[in-house]
Amino acid sequence: MLTIVSFIFTLGLLITIHEFGHFIVARFFDVKVLKFSIGFGQPIWRTKFGKDQTEFALAAIPLGGYVKMLDENEIKQESQEASAETKHYSEEDLSRAFNRLPVFKRIAVVAAGPIANLLLAIVLYAGLFMAGVVGLKPILGEIQPNSTAAIAGLLEGDTIQKVNGQPVNAWQELRWELLNLSVDHQSVTLDVLSKKNGFDTLHLDVSHVDHEDQQQDILDQLGLTISQPKLKPVFGEILKNSPAERAGLQSGDQVLQANQQTISDWDNFVGIVKSHPNQALSLEILRENKKFNIELTPDSVTENKQTIGRIGANVRVNQNELDAFLTTTHYNVFEALIKATQKTWETSLFSLKMMGKMLTGDVSWKMMSGPVTIASYAGQSATMGIKIFIGFLALMSISIGVLNLLPIPVLDGGHLMYYMVEIFTGRPVSEKVLMAGQKVGLFLIGSMMILAFYNDINRFITG
Repeated sequence: MLTIVSFIFTLGLLITIHEFGHFIVARFFDVKVLKFSIGFGQPIWRTKFGKDQTEFALAAIPLGGYVKMLDENEIKQESQEASAETKHYSEEDLSRAFNRLPVFKRIAVVAAGPIANLLLAIVLYAGLFMAGVVGLKPILGEIQPNSTAAIAGLLEGDTIQKVNGQPVNAWQELRWELLNLSVDHQSVTLDVLSKKNGFDTLHLDVSHVDHEDQQQDILDQLGLTISQPKLKPVFGEILKNSPAERAGLQSGDQVLQANQQTISDWDNFVGIVKSHPNQALSLEILRENKKFNIELTPDSVTENKQTIGRIGANVRVNQNELDAFLTTTHYNVFEALIKATQKTWETSLFSLKMMGKMLTGDVSWKMMSGPVTIASYAGQSATMGIKIFIGFLALMSISIGVLNLLPIPVLDGGHLMYYMVEIFTGRPVSEKVLMAGQKVGLFLIGSMMILAFYNDINRFITG
């Protein structure tokens, strides 16, 4: 239910903002707006108000929306269809038709939708930055042997301060910088504060990063892990109907031994659990100063293409120990807006790069996602807290804005392409070209939707 509600809210908000962008700029230029619809198909709710009696509607298919403006070209087309009920407009109304606007004003109306989505992302990100960004410090944990990170000379305990001269304050910022640079296979220079070598500059090879592997994080591919506090093997939350609950484990229990092996910390215990899918473990537990034995059989799950064990329990965290590994960065309004604009711009460019890589074959079309994946991420982000969900909304708003700016007929970018041709030729694109472009655009969008649905279904089946 949370996934469904989150998905509907996400689509509803982003589509409404997009269409409102078109609507408000059209009204600013005094264009007569006939209909404002969220969704396609049969309306499930509608009403009219305003001086133009604009119809506002919610339709049954929530995968888009539209703003219908008075346009003489559409009136002519309707009058040519025998079954159409055409409405006669006064000359005063026709003077407010969209097609009578100068081309640069038409460009403004069409571009306003995607721009509204990008502005929403800036506002959402700015709000997050002002509220304070909490992240793990970019301190490296154990370096995987023979990995790219090991070859570069990185050591456990190193603190990454800059990536190609760009300061990084948190682990997620490090991930983003490396991901962004790896798309273009750029050389990466790291400024490192090392406990062993002091300040050092190292070079990291990111040319081999596989962007098609959605189950493995880029940092895992490079052999980088984050430094975390050594947590005591004490259980926190026990999930319902989990192997841990069925075995009788309780919050506060401490694991002393597993299969007669002494457990020194939580990571040690997790490693044993992962290596025993569907295999019984004999645990020695300390509860309220009393020792006793419990037999526990982890479930078998697939993670990063490997079969591992999982018991459905979390560790009890000492907040004071955790705080030493956390960093919180606050920004004032001006700083937050600048950083939010920068993040929106960088994310938009990254999206365009990935689309370009798909066209050239450098990145697989398996990376494309559809409504099912979006719904899944909406639900997951909502369960992780309001800040995570707001970040998800910002990312989706950028995606919709960028997608609509693509020069594909039937999208906003396609109309902008026609208007650019009109600027250079001095006359509108012919009706014949518009009709042909519409067919091509529908074919492309339809193909993309089919591919996206296929990828969604394939991910669902394969897990």
